[in-house]
Amino acid sequence: MSRSHQEAAVPPASRTSIVKVVGASLVGTTVEWYDFFLYGSAAALVFNKLFFPDFDPLVGTLLAFATYAVGFAARPIGGVIFGHFGDKIGRKQMLVITLMLMGGATFLIGLLPTYATIGIWAPILLIVLRLVQGFALGGEWGGAVLMAAEYGTPERRGYWASWPQAGAPAGNLLAVAVLALVSAVTTDQQFESWGWRIPFLLSAVLVGVGLWIRVSIEESPVFRAAREQSAKAEEAPKLPVVQVLKEYPREIILAIGARLAENIGYYIFTAFALAYATGEAGVSQGTALNAALIASAVHFGAIPTMGALSDRFGRRPVYLVGAVGVGVWGFVFFALYDSQSFLLLALAGTIGLIFHGAMYGPQASFFSELFSTQVRYSGLSVAGQVSSIVAGSLAPIIATALLIEYGSSLPISMYLAGAAVLTVIAVVLSRETARSDLTRDPAADRASVGAGRL
Repeated sequence: MSRSHQEAAVPPASRTSIVKVVGASLVGTTVEWYDFFLYGSAAALVFNKLFFPDFDPLVGTLLAFATYAVGFAARPIGGVIFGHFGDKIGRKQMLVITLMLMGGATFLIGLLPTYATIGIWAPILLIVLRLVQGFALGGEWGGAVLMAAEYGTPERRGYWASWPQAGAPAGNLLAVAVLALVSAVTTDQQFESWGWRIPFLLSAVLVGVGLWIRVSIEESPVFRAAREQSAKAEEAPKLPVVQVLKEYPREIILAIGARLAENIGYYIFTAFALAYATGEAGVSQGTALNAALIASAVHFGAIPTMGALSDRFGRRPVYLVGAVGVGVWGFVFFALYDSQSFLLLALAGTIGLIFHGAMYGPQASFFSELFSTQVRYSGLSVAGQVSSIVAGSLAPIIATALLIEYGSSLPISMYLAGAAVLTVIAVVLSRETARSDLTRDPAADRASVGAGRL
């Protein structure tokens, strides 16, 4: 029996409310992103000195960002593996496993000896733990946004699904806040000696809270209905990732393109901005961190706001505003950073992240609505994590290399603008998905339309 064009009807609402699901997803993603971004912030501030001390400071920063990028290399692997089991077994179990993996790796980074103690083994172990972080995050993102999207109603799916996305700035905000606090109560020597370890070790507490909340929610009703229907029809895909690549190649390519400006813009406005501020612009560490705190706080509110706007005006219009905005703002951003003014630094980051939020807010619902339930976790993870390699992982490295080569921020702004152009093209070529029915199979519907035209 071939897969029906319409999957099983969603069962009645369970005891797990949408608010509880969104809360669990938000807390979990906040912890995951706290762990992941903490590494990026530390790479910008101290890892070049602690793990690559024999190099020129700017080259050391480049090497620190290279280990940062290693985490992105593992994300597609995590996305494929956790996406496979998330589509076969369920979303909830994968979210618990990814949270434990991420927390364990982050805690161990806080215990790592530095280059001065064990030599070359220090950066090697750092890379291994970074790989575990990336592997876990690759599986986390798709599951977290799907739980919210599949519980949400079509009319407000953009809003509800955007809340797990807000875990990114919340995690970044928390990471920068803890780093700023530790930096404020320690001298530079103390911070480099042991202070930087405290935020990593605190991860154990945050993971405990996240696990306690996540185990209390129930599996997605849309997934449960699809699994029951597949079991009756004996048609569950053996390899969801193969099926999604076969049936949704256009959607995956367009989703990757749509993430370019979003992903590149975010890591330039956050991770690279810290290194640029403290290195090239000559701003103090405290000033850079506090400016980033303000920007991340505004970003946290902007994401669900943009998700709600996408419910009203559509996913594509809101996304396009963000893509164009990021491409233009890149030319203003560094000029404001060069001013060395705290207020202008905060303004630069805030406006940049508002434009980013216009893409990141609708993204969860936009991408979720492109795929059928049976392969949705795999499709979302493959598209999201492949783009993280070509975009986010390379952004700080490319930006640093451009700065070394040209001694100017202009090529970095042009790089960001080029990414924005590609994202605009991808979004324009995508179909509008707002208020679509997640129990429908887009591939089967597309085939029906095509057959009807013959």
